[in-house]
Amino acid sequence: MAQRGQSDAAGRTPRAPAENAAEITTPMPTINGNGLRDRARAIPEAAVARLAVYLRVLSGMREQGVASVSSEELSGAAGVNSAKLRKDLSYIGSYGTRGVGYEVEVLVDQIERVLGLTREQSVAVVGIGNLGHALANYGGFPGRGFPVTALFDVDPDLMGVPVGGIPVDHIDDIPKVCAAREVTIGVIATPPPAAQAVCDRLVQAGVECILNFAPVVLQVPETVEVRKVDLAVELQILSFHVARRADHAPDADATPAQRVNGNAPNGVVVRR
Repeated sequence: MAQRGQSDAAGRTPRAPAENAAEITTPMPTINGNGLRDRARAIPEAAVARLAVYLRVLSGMREQGVASVSSEELSGAAGVNSAKLRKDLSYIGSYGTRGVGYEVEVLVDQIERVLGLTREQSVAVVGIGNLGHALANYGGFPGRGFPVTALFDVDPDLMGVPVGGIPVDHIDDIPKVCAAREVTIGVIATPPPAAQAVCDRLVQAGVECILNFAPVVLQVPETVEVRKVDLAVELQILSFHVARRADHAPDADATPAQRVNGNAPNGVVVRR
């Protein structure tokens, strides 16, 4: 068993060529079968996360009728620099056209194929508390190819009760129900002590991709991919940035009200 979790550290990005050298007319190679899988495996995980962001931005552009977009426009909308964007898109064989940029429809199709979005991914949510209820009722998942098809909990009062139109089953039925409904992604929204046992049941059902909201590190086989979402850690990271900005503020020792009013506590000098 291997210890698996989410890693947010991006590797060093190679220097991209200049804009006019990067956006040249290059035919998109035909990718299918093993070729598509090999290319997908070669993409760094940090770039995969950014491809998902590009897809969201491009989908919005397509809905607005935008036919083409330059690397500067797309990178600005996605919040990355244009050199990194061109490098990311080169992993999927898209180099754009000089003077035109990228065709939105073509780029959406390429990214969807690489991210495996050409087929629906059936999702199971385990743990129907506040978070589980919210996930089960979220209407944005089906439209993006991630319909929630199974819900599980241990509370006897929830058994058979529909949440988001789906009846809740007992966690003991995870292997049977997930196999029958061809669940490909499991979401764990349970209290920490229950997370590993739930994970084991999902793995037993053949689920090889798990999104874990429980603040624990799961032990899974090497063939199982786990993404960890720890909201407390994310808030702590944001707290660090708040504190860093406060430390560099001219009147760092004053309270927000004192900064507004120009008053400082005794012994504190407010620099202007």
